[in-house]
Amino acid sequence: MSESDTAKTAEVFTKPFEILAPAKHTAPLVFNSPHSGRVYLNNFLAASRLDLPSLRRSEDTFVEQLFAPVVKLGAPLMHAHFPRAYLDVNREPFELDPALITGTLPHYANTQSVRVVGGLGTIARVVSESEEIYQNPLRLVEALERINQHYMPYHSALDGLMQACLEKFGCAVLIDCHSMPSSPLYDTGCVRPDIVLGDRFSTSCNPEFTRLTAEHLKNMGYVVAFNKPYAGGFITEHYGRPARGRHALQIEVNRALYMDETKYQHSEDFTTVRRDLTRLAEAMIEMAPALFDVPRAAAE
Repeated sequence: MSESDTAKTAEVFTKPFEILAPAKHTAPLVFNSPHSGRVYLNNFLAASRLDLPSLRRSEDTFVEQLFAPVVKLGAPLMHAHFPRAYLDVNREPFELDPALITGTLPHYANTQSVRVVGGLGTIARVVSESEEIYQNPLRLVEALERINQHYMPYHSALDGLMQACLEKFGCAVLIDCHSMPSSPLYDTGCVRPDIVLGDRFSTSCNPEFTRLTAEHLKNMGYVVAFNKPYAGGFITEHYGRPARGRHALQIEVNRALYMDETKYQHSEDFTTVRRDLTRLAEAMIEMAPALFDVPRAAAE
């Protein structure tokens, strides 16, 4: 999808997700953008009570483009083509909402998580925590089909990237890339920061890596917050296992920095933000070997 494209409609997903692989994997990092998908199936649009611009409020629009230069730096980048409003891979596989899905839910479904109660389970019931997506309840068979056909393959591929990284470098550092709306749904009286780093309160990633990442961002002039309001979702929690050599750090970028949030277009600052995030990735790659004990030969 080119930078001029914003959203597409389709009968089926020809590629539910994509992995952009470097010519040579020289960095112990894996970048992932699970919420930047912008391909909307026609039958999904027909089943929704919302128009396309409203559905797109859940998107991390253009995030995979912001981080695309990391591939030339020697790290893979994975990103979804299906939208978050259709399926959210940053949830447990079966956080299923009984207020949305008809039929008897399987016994292993998590129907009581905070995310499900808020309407934002594996298959979201609402957009932006407020507007109902569907005209009618969703059949269980359709919900399970999305999970089996897209969620499971996505995580299988992401886990494969992490395992390959771990085997090559002795560690794997997942950078989970997201964006946040500039105006929060609930006004707290505080201005949102430029970037929020989430490491599950120092449990999913080497805290020194998080701290140094923040320092690099601050030195470029960005206002950085830690873990609030975003500490990291299922992906950060699931893949962040420092004791096993797997680390995960979530990065949330304020959308007002790089896009027009109403027109879903690049702003004039898009190129600057992408350049700065590329500089950040370079710094991450440079500091990773010492922090994670990567043998020099593995990165050469």
